[in-house]
Amino acid sequence: MNKIISQIKTFIKETDKFLLFLSVIISVFGILLVSSATGTGIGSFSRDGKVMIIAVIIGLVMALIISVIDYNFIVRMWPVIAGVCIALMLLLFIPGVGVGPPSRPDVKTWIVIGSSGLYFQPSELVKIGFIITFTVHIDTVRDELNSLKNVIFLCIHAAIPILLVLVSGDMGSALIFILIFIVMLFAAELKFSYFALGAGLVLAALPLAWNFVLSSIQKDRILALIHPEEYPDIIYQQEQGLRAIKNGGIFGQGLYKGEYTQGGVVPESENDMIFSVIGEEFGLIGCLLTLAVFVILVFRIINIGKKSNDRTVFLLCTGVASMIASQLIVNIGMCLKLLPVIGITLPFLSAGGSSNLCIYIAIGLILSLSRYTSEKEIVNFRFKNISTPFD
Repeated sequence: MNKIISQIKTFIKETDKFLLFLSVIISVFGILLVSSATGTGIGSFSRDGKVMIIAVIIGLVMALIISVIDYNFIVRMWPVIAGVCIALMLLLFIPGVGVGPPSRPDVKTWIVIGSSGLYFQPSELVKIGFIITFTVHIDTVRDELNSLKNVIFLCIHAAIPILLVLVSGDMGSALIFILIFIVMLFAAELKFSYFALGAGLVLAALPLAWNFVLSSIQKDRILALIHPEEYPDIIYQQEQGLRAIKNGGIFGQGLYKGEYTQGGVVPESENDMIFSVIGEEFGLIGCLLTLAVFVILVFRIINIGKKSNDRTVFLLCTGVASMIASQLIVNIGMCLKLLPVIGITLPFLSAGGSSNLCIYIAIGLILSLSRYTSEKEIVNFRFKNISTPFD
């Protein structure tokens, strides 16, 4: 019994309790927001709210379990992780398995889980898998990172998940993958000339993307920001969300008291537009406090990587931090009518079982990095006993 108690004490001591506390606090706030957005009131939850609660509880348990697994073992499993991620994305293209939201029957972004009525969005899990496999790839070629050959292979590596989510119709996730890819290469100290070259290629490819990659609805969402009067139906969601935020003023209308939120005026206020609920019911102060908590969370993750003095741990932390930060920026950009609507949830806060479950898997990885990383001198670390095709 004493041994068990000692192990529990050691587990608690070695767990980054502040990171876990921040995650849980944001999730609890998110559950209240979804409860308000779905009009169920205090002590009552809609189906979205119940799914979110279950996902957070399961995710929290998984995070704690993952936290006791040595991250070195996790990264050594990169071939399995890569295979599972690709298999999950390919399942989307099997008739009857992959489906999209009711408003977008042309896309295949969710996997139907039997006859339960539940869905899983594999791109949420693939983001974490990509961060792990991309870290291994970068570490393997670290000594010659800036050689053209290795840069090309790194781009091909990133192109695989990006193209898979693009083909499935998930433009939002593709953008997040691209941002993670850029930030991780920047953290790995890739030469600036490659970023400049990449930016030039992207600009040159924009006409091709507009004509052959973007769907008509995606084009309309972009054009609606420029000429809102010509696309009233397309811009309606964002305009109503912005009105709700303005209606909150400085201090907000109060939880469950937002006129726009409780009236169901803002479409998808429990998902993509959850920031509008914060703005209306908690005001500018609530928005700023929410952003402050996210900033603290992101910097906490980055700091774990920097304190470790282990370049690989730093890359993993940078990948997870960039995933959370990019989704935060894109989602709020949509709500403030600065960016087109592309279906990106706000981490921890938006309804959705997949996003809430997977964000805790990512937190579990960070907790493992924190637990098993000790202070040591900076080294040009390379994973040992790992076979990769990038050697």
